[in-house]
Amino acid sequence: MESVEMKVEMVGIHEKRLRKCLSKIKGIDKVEVEVSNQKVVVSGYVHKNKILKTVRRSGLKADFWSAQNEILLNAYATGNYRSCLRFNHFSFF
Repeated sequence: MESVEMKVEMVGIHEKRLRKCLSKIKGIDKVEVEVSNQKVVVSGYVHKNKILKTVRRSGLKADFWSAQNEILLNAYATGNYRSCLRFNHFSFF
């Protein structure tokens, strides 16, 4: 069984639409939605690209969850987001 974590841009009303589109896929056992973190965890015997494609077809912006998402989420929660963002200062002249 595979577990797929995704970042899905949604508000509370999109949760129902998300669960409905994922319930149509055969092989999915469990769907966990964290609206506050915009994180979705899908468990089952389905390829991760098929899950991502289905979510995107439903009209939601989605991508696989990465370690950078976790770092930024923690940084914004604590207020230390400036230390996590790295900007290159280029000199044009």
